[in-house]
Amino acid sequence: MYNIKRNILRITAVFLVLFALFLAYVIYLQLIQSDYHAHNPLNSRNSVLSDTIARGAIYDNRGRIIAKTDEDGLRYYPFGEAMAFVTGYADKKIGTGGAENYFNRELSGKTKDLTMMGPIGELLRGNQGNDLILTVDSDCQQAAFDALDGRRGAVVVLDATTGAILALVSSPAYNPNRIVEEWGALNEREDHPLLNRAVNGLYPPGSIIKPMIVDLALENAVTDEHELFTCGGSLDVGGGFSIKEAHDGVHGNLHLKDALVESCNVTFGALAIRLGADNLEKGFKRYGFYEPIRGEIFESASHIPEFKTLDRGDIAQIGIGQSMLLVTPVRMALISASIANDGVMTEPYLMEKTISPKGIILTEHKKKELSRVMTKERAGLLKDWMEEVVLSGTGKAAKVSGIRVAGKTGTAENNSDKEHSWFIGFAELEKRKIAFSILVENGGSGADTAAPIARKLILSFEK
Repeated sequence: MYNIKRNILRITAVFLVLFALFLAYVIYLQLIQSDYHAHNPLNSRNSVLSDTIARGAIYDNRGRIIAKTDEDGLRYYPFGEAMAFVTGYADKKIGTGGAENYFNRELSGKTKDLTMMGPIGELLRGNQGNDLILTVDSDCQQAAFDALDGRRGAVVVLDATTGAILALVSSPAYNPNRIVEEWGALNEREDHPLLNRAVNGLYPPGSIIKPMIVDLALENAVTDEHELFTCGGSLDVGGGFSIKEAHDGVHGNLHLKDALVESCNVTFGALAIRLGADNLEKGFKRYGFYEPIRGEIFESASHIPEFKTLDRGDIAQIGIGQSMLLVTPVRMALISASIANDGVMTEPYLMEKTISPKGIILTEHKKKELSRVMTKERAGLLKDWMEEVVLSGTGKAAKVSGIRVAGKTGTAENNSDKEHSWFIGFAELEKRKIAFSILVENGGSGADTAAPIARKLILSFEK
């Protein structure tokens, strides 16, 4: 009898522990993971909501409609392909994507409190969804899309001070007004129009990594502004390998500023070797490459090599943005924004406000600083040097009269085809500082292909 009682107590204790674990898991799902499941496009409830709720409209930062429900109850997107990767899509058959997915709860008239109440929250919810005001500027978005002209690539434009996303373009794109009819064909296309290249595309950065290498080299005192480098056209990295200048160029004697303006591979390969694996790894961590952006936009993780395993040649290649290094366009936009913002990296965001059917502001974005990636003095130095890139160096095609424009071109080699064309930088406009990252896949020279797009972006704000 004693053994039976003891066994019953043990079994009861086990069941109590299991029940406590189950209860803890339910609480975890409701409180911690509720946002993830609410925003997951595979959540069928997202599609069901559209049957019972008049979905809210989405506006750009100037009050122009970029998504609304038409008279037939279907979602309509006035900007079509140009705004596809901002608005996304919403349909009962294929679900939701983009802002339509991430802000589905808001557009469907639910608050976070109501969501956590489950079925009771459904009963308390009204029949009209909330409107969203996003940070995007339709003029800049359209200008970026038009400038890519159907070529594969991406453009990201940020408010350098606040982190507001002013443009987020990926090309080729889909038309959200016809996505249901074209869904099958879109998934089969070889140019991947459903891939958001701006936040999920991974590319070697090439020479646009060089402003960051300047900061790391000066921060770790492996050089200074006054050192005179000698470029004979190639850098011997051992093992019978060397790093060469583009088009067999020879820069001769030059200081660090001139090396950035002229984009001297020999100098930056040498700087990376001096920095070594440990300093490079610490630098990439400081700039956030190991922590992809999550939330309103879901950035793919950068491909960062295991620095300690790299030989001298690969270390040198990192200094010019090659080897195994792969990054997203939005990550490089954050770097240019940090330089423009005196060394402070600010979290990028898309939603400015949520407004109820009665015109009440329910939520409003609050600026969030992620980290200080460089000193204010170093940022000031890089601003001047990157401005010189546009005034007299490889970025001349981005120049706009009467506006301070700074940048860095990149021409990144890849294994598949012609080089990728890059340009990152910033411009000081009358009302704000904008930072940008431009990528054209297999576009060749960054000076010839990507830099002119920057000029068109800047001019779109001058209308």
